[in-house]
Amino acid sequence: MSTKKYTVELDEIISEFNLEVIYMPEEDKDAPLLVHETELNRPGLQLIGFYEYFNNERIQIVGKTEFAYLASLDEDVRKERLGMLFAQHPPAVMITRELPYFPEMTDLAKSNETPLLRCKENTSAFMAALIAYLNLHLAPRITRHGVLMEVCGEGMLILGESGVGKSETAVELIKRGHRLVADDAVEIRKVSNISLVGSSPENIRHFLELRGIGIVNARRLFGMGAVKVTEKIDMIVELEPWDPEKVYDRMGVDVEYTSILGVKVPISTIPVKPGRNLAVILEVAAMNNRQKKMGYNAAQELLDNLGLETEHKEDIVRKWDIY
Repeated sequence: MSTKKYTVELDEIISEFNLEVIYMPEEDKDAPLLVHETELNRPGLQLIGFYEYFNNERIQIVGKTEFAYLASLDEDVRKERLGMLFAQHPPAVMITRELPYFPEMTDLAKSNETPLLRCKENTSAFMAALIAYLNLHLAPRITRHGVLMEVCGEGMLILGESGVGKSETAVELIKRGHRLVADDAVEIRKVSNISLVGSSPENIRHFLELRGIGIVNARRLFGMGAVKVTEKIDMIVELEPWDPEKVYDRMGVDVEYTSILGVKVPISTIPVKPGRNLAVILEVAAMNNRQKKMGYNAAQELLDNLGLETEHKEDIVRKWDIY
């Protein structure tokens, strides 16, 4: 698991959310202003002087409640309280709802070299959008060799050894109306304790390598509807050459999981041999995974119809072979 700390430039946040810049310190091109924390802070307690457990690496959000409290203070007291906040040197102080700012805020921002910004949105909506943005850009991440597709609305990570047919299968899926997210290198980010989002490194985005043909650009070849920039990873399919000595799952009653960055993801192993239509199989796998998430398991229904318990699934497989 990656332990590297990621950052996002404050200029990117300003551009993304169309923020008004009230004051911005002069930036060094070699050392731009960076944000490290995904969490935000509304400094209600800090404005009354409580700074225990205060994290000065979080962006500070001044909303209607904080503004009303500051407006109720005498000018000298307000300047003192704001001075304590700006003296912590947070990455930025942001005012929401286009609320007016007090003159001492600009003075303190300049003296402490702290960015002072403002937005039009209400506080809760802005904080939710900014937290989601920071969660994505600051998330722990790893890169895995594979292909990421959106198949029947499910984010499918296709793994397997080199040459097993991942990219060829991806092309067939694209031709059948599904969308490519990444080929060869899949950058996986942990955006929450239960969610993984995959994307492609920007320099190889939408390119596919097909042995015997070479490099193709899926976006230009198949159109914008054939590609996607990011996708949540709902399932993993591992392709492997067919091994006649190996026993493959014939029922699918039990769901197998693997862990990526501490998040459990359903995984299926699909054997590959001539004559198997992998694109169709993966479509069925995606739809079946979606059904299981919605509470339906076809194998379990079959066992129930036959009046058998789960431990008798081997008997079903043997009887199926007779027919």
